[in-house]
Amino acid sequence: MSEPLFERVALIGIGLIGSSIAINAKKRGLARHVAIATRRPETLARAEELELGDSYHADFAEAVSGADLVILCVPVGACGAVSALIAPSLAKGAIVSDVGSVKGSVVEAMRPNLPAHVHFVPGHPIAGTEQSGPDAGFLELFENRWTILTPVEGTDEAAVQRLRAFWEGMGSMVETMTPEHHDLVLAIVSHVPHLIAFNIVGTAADLETVTQSEVIKFSASGFRDFTRIAASDPTMWRDVFLTNRDAVLEMLARFSEDLASLQRAIRWGDGDALFDLFTRTRAIRRSIIAAGQDTADADFGRQPHRRDGWNEAAGADGKIR
Repeated sequence: MSEPLFERVALIGIGLIGSSIAINAKKRGLARHVAIATRRPETLARAEELELGDSYHADFAEAVSGADLVILCVPVGACGAVSALIAPSLAKGAIVSDVGSVKGSVVEAMRPNLPAHVHFVPGHPIAGTEQSGPDAGFLELFENRWTILTPVEGTDEAAVQRLRAFWEGMGSMVETMTPEHHDLVLAIVSHVPHLIAFNIVGTAADLETVTQSEVIKFSASGFRDFTRIAASDPTMWRDVFLTNRDAVLEMLARFSEDLASLQRAIRWGDGDALFDLFTRTRAIRRSIIAAGQDTADADFGRQPHRRDGWNEAAGADGKIR
């Protein structure tokens, strides 16, 4: 077996992403030692029961001491406070990263707290499920999924390449871009779709003419997909919308304009306009399948599949593997 990429990886937070990183780092030999830190005693105890790491810490500073890679796997709203807490204990030359789906606000919150002797390379694995907690992690979460790195200006390129190799070692494809561009892209491909899902499910639950039992009983596949997305972690998504508000509002304005055009087409019976739109959107779906980011297989219900003793959990495309 080749030498690990990192001697000690410290993971602050051990939810879906953190636990999946821990599993990968151990199973794929990417780190000699995985230190896991979280404030909730029951979560830390569960991580230890699952043998996700090599050491377990309630003290964040203790966890990062001597680590050559530190990854914050906490809600984006907590990144600033956590980075301030661990800053005095960070080793010289350590790479500090995160996994948040907003990058501009994370850079703004973390960068002032970090000492000059570390390399700050924010990151975002575009992979996830509606599950959370240390039990949710699994080995294949990042396979054939994109991870975006948004290194700040002046970052050592060798540090960026080292972190790239770590993510690629977990099966991820890696691309770099600026934090600002990342936030605009993710606003339309992730954040606004989640907001729409939260809203549609909430609207269905509030309808006075349709009972909640009917919503559950007769839910068609489209609504079921929305409920899966709407089951995502409330804390994480609250922070996403508050910290990426400018890009989200910009995309919502565009969406509202397009929705108004669709409303007019339906009102005036403009079948050609509807057909043209649906043809274009169908082509997008086929492109996603062609790019290997989903499958064309029928999916009514999700079939479980055990993976060598690790938990059964939904894959990054929402299907249980």
